[in-house]
Amino acid sequence: PHPALARTNARHRPAFDVMARSLTGGAFGTQGMLKEGTKHMSGLDEATYKNIDAAKQLSSCVRTSLGPNGMNKMVINHLEKLFVTNDAATIVGELEVQHPAAKLLVMASNMQEVEVGDGTNFVVVLAGELLSMAEELLKSGLHVSEIIGGYKAAEAKALELIDSLVSFDAPPDTLHDATKLAAAIRSVIASKQWGNEDLFAARIAEACVLAMPQDVSKFNTDNIRVAKILGSSVGATTVVRGMCMPRGALGTIKEVIGAKIAVYGIPLDSATTETKGTVLLKSAADLKNYNDSEELALEKTIKAIAATGVNMIVCGQAVGELALHFCEKHKIMVMKCPSKFELRRICRTTGANNLVRMEPPEPADIGECEHVHIREIGSTMCTILENKGDNSNVATIVVRGSSPNIMDDVERAIDDGVNVIKAMTRDARFLPGAGGAELRLADALQQYAEAQPGLDQYAINKYGLALEVVPRTLAENAGLDAANIVAELYAAHKAGKTNAGINVVDARVDAETGVLDLLWTKKEAIRQATDAAVTVLRVDQIIMAKPAGGAKKSDQPV
Repeated sequence: PHPALARTNARHRPAFDVMARSLTGGAFGTQGMLKEGTKHMSGLDEATYKNIDAAKQLSSCVRTSLGPNGMNKMVINHLEKLFVTNDAATIVGELEVQHPAAKLLVMASNMQEVEVGDGTNFVVVLAGELLSMAEELLKSGLHVSEIIGGYKAAEAKALELIDSLVSFDAPPDTLHDATKLAAAIRSVIASKQWGNEDLFAARIAEACVLAMPQDVSKFNTDNIRVAKILGSSVGATTVVRGMCMPRGALGTIKEVIGAKIAVYGIPLDSATTETKGTVLLKSAADLKNYNDSEELALEKTIKAIAATGVNMIVCGQAVGELALHFCEKHKIMVMKCPSKFELRRICRTTGANNLVRMEPPEPADIGECEHVHIREIGSTMCTILENKGDNSNVATIVVRGSSPNIMDDVERAIDDGVNVIKAMTRDARFLPGAGGAELRLADALQQYAEAQPGLDQYAINKYGLALEVVPRTLAENAGLDAANIVAELYAAHKAGKTNAGINVVDARVDAETGVLDLLWTKKEAIRQATDAAVTVLRVDQIIMAKPAGGAKKSDQPV
């Protein structure tokens, strides 16, 4: 360059440096590029290992709740509501996890709950174990991409092998036979309500058979209702065909046989005008006539409703005293149902349509129910809508219990059982449970890893070892020697006892435990756990912006 130009550049360079430094707040590198207050972490030590550690913490938290001997967690949420449960979906949902990597495991668990409704604990535990094994491989010098490649190959192989482990295929008539259905879901309930599994499996199966349509693929889990009534013990839990709502009827009519039901989503009272108006009354006679005309108009409407054959009205809002008086006069039973969701279910149970105008219903809008009556269950007045025929597609499990927490936990077990039956309508194949299927997969994957030529083999081997976490945890939670139990289980499988599993009662390995796990649940859980682990491993940088000011999400008024 020209000497004069070089002198000019040298003179202006400090000015450029000052400008650059002022633009970046006095910092260089990533911190200078990003807004002030932003946190930036990168590399194995700062990002990957910290993410793995957070996921392992969440996994170890719910791991002790796995299986029939799983411990309960006492969780008190930000609204001071108490949860005492061993259901992983409830635990991770109420923990309010802050760490973004642990949140990925929570999302995987939630996805499992939505897709299958069971196996949420297995997802979190397996994902945590996969990440723990990945940490060992990273410290041994393997690259993240090699571990991810190995995990993906192992997942594909596991899903291919798992079909060959099926030990029981439920025949098609199982879904319409309460005894066979109860035997199939008994193991699912045992992991949540150990000791009461026979009772609840029978009740859930009975309710599902009542609500099961001829085309099983159209089975709707929402048609199995749960009514929780305080008092007695869980042994007094019963099933009601139709709907059971823990609220009584208004008025004196408490029973209707052959009910014709009209459902109104509006207040049952005198009609009010859309616009404000002024009425000028000049004498007492005018006032009396005005009142009488209002009563006559209301009676005329209710008389017209009664003339259509309606003998029961379900109202979603307030019921006026005058309207109730005229309903009594025309022998119409009245029930108030403030929940719009329950109102929809009543419509679905009876075939009624929700009306939004105070007028006589059309024949197509009237629902039918064979027997509507009030029954007192544990000092709670309950309205029961019973349909004895095949057209009833709703069943209610009336749960009894000495405390709300016990009944809540029973409801979660019922929810898992019903969701497993829903999954059975897709695929009714079962694997040997009690840790047997996982250990056979672990053994097969370790043999598969030895035949692989590349560095992937180490990750595939670790994936197989990670699957050992289920039998090991089942043994630990039952207070057994995990190492010996796992070794005995391996030996039983090698001896040809393919259905062998851990007997947690007698503290030994049995050739036939009678425990069954649904194939669909296991497949989905393996997919979700692997995806969650791989997603956490793919992260090599964490960039966190400074939190915005103002009220936090939990502080804002609802």
